[in-house]
Order: sequence, then structure tokens, then C-alpha cells
Amino acid sequence: MIKFGIVGCGRVAKVHAEAIHESEHAELFALCDINPARLSHFAEAYEVTQIFDQFEAMAGDPDIDVINICTPNGLHAEMAVLAMKKGKHVIIEKPLATTVKDASQIIQTARECRVKATVVHQNRFNQAIQTTRKALEKDRFGALSYGAASIRWHRSQGYYNQDAWRGTRKMADGALMNQGIHTIDLLIWMMGPVKRISGKVLTKLRNIEMEDIGTAIFEFESGAVAILDGTVTVYPDDLGASLHLFGEKGTVCIGGNAVNRIEKWRFSEDFTLEEQTMLNQQKADPPSVYGDGHKHVVKDFIQSLHEDRNPYIPLEAGLNAVRAILAIYESSKDGKTILLNNSASTTIS
Repeated sequence: MIKFGIVGCGRVAKVHAEAIHESEHAELFALCDINPARLSHFAEAYEVTQIFDQFEAMAGDPDIDVINICTPNGLHAEMAVLAMKKGKHVIIEKPLATTVKDASQIIQTARECRVKATVVHQNRFNQAIQTTRKALEKDRFGALSYGAASIRWHRSQGYYNQDAWRGTRKMADGALMNQGIHTIDLLIWMMGPVKRISGKVLTKLRNIEMEDIGTAIFEFESGAVAILDGTVTVYPDDLGASLHLFGEKGTVCIGGNAVNRIEKWRFSEDFTLEEQTMLNQQKADPPSVYGDGHKHVVKDFIQSLHEDRNPYIPLEAGLNAVRAILAIYESSKDGKTILLNNSASTTIS
């Protein structure tokens, strides 16, 4: 039995707890949070008796095998490094970190400590994404020429007011880093390494330090280009997240509330029958924008431990997404196109 501990008992921790409960050979063994009331409530709900109010003590518990880091964005790196140095495997909620330096340190520490580590970009496990990825690997698209990604969700002012860290620059809690990062990860995974980015972020409707709207143009090493738009100002509720891919031999459009449903599937001039068959296989939207991928992240992680292999989602995926978002911030600040090998795009300023 693999014993899991969750640090940070907020909004996303419930999704992690449910994923652990649904997995074989897994036990939610311990919890940690600095808020006593929240910790007690969570522990009671999931019948966990091993609780901590200090993370260092949790990381030092020899009975814990894996720590799921569900704390605010800016705390991920420090906690992940500490946990790995204590010999723990880690599952890190997105974003992997809030700077390129910290993300790189997590990757290096995992290698040095010989532990398993992954970042939660759970939408990679969506059936629609997996099907599209297989088509890409089979070269059904030919050369990709253009992509479009959007994240059009609603996060009210009340959402940001519920915790002091939300929307702050210190925790990098902007629409792109906290919400858009999932679809940005998919865009890069499908279209390949990014060469340069130009972008614009602004704070229009929410009373927060970070952006509530972000847009960007991506140019990839392959020569393909893509556009991105992300916002949390959609009224009155989420419109969804989408990824559109256009190649010389194929077009796929994925929508739904969490990039989870194929809407266009066209790989020939006479595409109607294949597309209709594909559309008939699509599942209904999951109950929330978290989708249902967390259970696959946890299941894969358990298998990676049993089989002594790398988890399906590498830490480098988290680094690539963070690097792209930081480049958008840098471009918006300076009004310049940012080369992704340019060390300027490493921090939020």
C-alpha cells in the first residue's frame, strides 16, 4: 500500500483526495495545513488521523511515501524540494513553480534524490486529447501550420476574496498561470518547442494584482504559429476551454468545459462519416473544469512506482508551460517579442 499525504487542504485538495480514494494500492494517510479549522474539517471528511500543521514535520514522517503539493503557487518549489530531499515522491499541482529557476531546481532535485515526481497537467489524460495526440503521432496532420487555444472561464471577485493569496503577485495567481496553464501545456505538447512569444496581459474587471485577461502569439521552432486567449472575466459562468489544431492534412477542434470533447475531426475531403463516428463517441462534460484527469495522474504515478519508470507527465512539461507564461508577462511589460532561450523571461516583475 502506497501512503499519500496532502499538503494544503483547499479547493483542489478535494480532487486529489478523491483520486487517491479511487486508486488501488493507495491510502490517504496524512494531511497538512496551517489553518486548524480547515485541516480538522478535511481530516474528518476523509477519516485521516495523521495530521500536521508544519510541513517540515510532515515531510519527515517516514511512513509517508508520496506527498501531493496542493498549496498556493508560490510555495510549490520550496515544498517540493524539501519533500524530495527527505526521500518523498511528489505530485505537484500546477504550476510547477513560479520562476524558471525554481522549476529547474525541482527537476534537478528529483534527479539527484532519485525520486519520482510529476506535475498535474491532468487534461493530457482527456480522451479527446489522447485521441488527438495519437493522430499527431501517426502523422495524420502532416505539418502543423496553425493552432488556437482559449480559456474562457468565470472567476468572480468572491473567488479571489476567499483566500488572501488569490490574485496576488507574490503567488503568481493570474488567469494564465492558474487557469490558462492547462491549455497552454496542451498547445505546447501538440505543437512542439516554442521559439518566441509576444503577449499582452491586463487587469480589467477583478480587483487583483495579477491579470484577469491574457493574450499571446506563439511561434514554434517548426515555423508554425498559434494564438492564445485566456480570461476569467466571462459572465456569468464558464464558456469552456478549447484547442484547435490545423495541419496540411487534417483539422481537429476540441472544446468542452475542460478541453474534453472533440467537435471537429477532419482528415480528408470526404470526412463526414469518420467525423460523425468520432463525435458519437464523445462523453458529456465532466462536472467541473478540473475534469476527471486527476485520478489518471494518481493511477499512473502509482504504476510508475511499481514499474520503476518515469511518470507519464514529465516535470519538463511544467517547466515549458511556466516558461511560456513568464515570457508572455515579460512581453507585455516591455512591448517586445521574447525569445524563449532569453533569460529575461524567468521571473514575474
